[in-house]
Amino acid sequence: MRPTVAPPESVTWRVQTDRAMWVAGVRGLMLQALHPVAMQGVWQRSDFMDDPIGRLLRTADFVATTTYGSPEEAEELGRRVRAVHRRLRFTDPATGRGHRADDPDLLVWVHCAEVVSYLEVVMRAGLRLTRAEADRYFAEQTATAGYVGLDPGDVPGSVAQMRRYLAGVRPRLRATEEAAAAVRFLLWPKIPRRLRWLVPLKPLWLPVGSLAYYALPGWARREYRVLPELPGGQAAATAALRGLRAGLNATPDPIYDRLFDEVTVWRAAAARERLAAAGYDVSGGFVGLRHPRTWPARARGRPSPA
Repeated sequence: MRPTVAPPESVTWRVQTDRAMWVAGVRGLMLQALHPVAMQGVWQRSDFMDDPIGRLLRTADFVATTTYGSPEEAEELGRRVRAVHRRLRFTDPATGRGHRADDPDLLVWVHCAEVVSYLEVVMRAGLRLTRAEADRYFAEQTATAGYVGLDPGDVPGSVAQMRRYLAGVRPRLRATEEAAAAVRFLLWPKIPRRLRWLVPLKPLWLPVGSLAYYALPGWARREYRVLPELPGGQAAATAALRGLRAGLNATPDPIYDRLFDEVTVWRAAAARERLAAAGYDVSGGFVGLRHPRTWPARARGRPSPA
């Protein structure tokens, strides 16, 4: 049995253990909000506006579990996610039509907005991937879509398929009042009590939220118009994103791990034990980890819970 859901040799592992995923996750939420129906589901049936950090941490745990969690952990988390989605109903005020949170069309949009954000932001932050590796990432993520109840065959599995999907859904996307409010909130979110030690550091969040916003596609920023477009702004955003990634990579693990829920940190520790038992050298951390039979050089980088 595989020690983790995604093996360290996978592109999923390389993308989703990268510390630029913090910005990528926020960008994913901003992109998702542009779907008016999906946004209503979040607005009406989610605690997002009360606990946005909690929502981000739950997403981080899902990413962690479906990357380096055990197959059993991933199946159990997927079962819980599907059960929650089955219970949720909401109404689109524009049409009066009722919707289910597990509507396949909505789930596909949420999945695609997430994974395309993960890939694009992490690559922009400095992770080098070939076109073939980008294709492989989307192909690997079709299996992840199965955990939320989607048929993997219904999810884009390559760069070309993802581009066609995004082009097809684009006419339905727009910045509603709720979506714009959500983006403004993500730029300056509430800090939950369990992370109150972060309150003095809250000003440091603004660069993360701002970089997530400026990492959105140009058409998405034109829809929102929440932050100004400045000359040379995109080049500056890329440089800042790379600097932030370098800073996060330099953060000592005991400090960095405090950003996550305890269960996410526990999953990382359990994954290290399983990988070590399977013959991997985990002394250098998760980033760059390879099996000794295929990657004789010592693994580089730091362990990361997400």
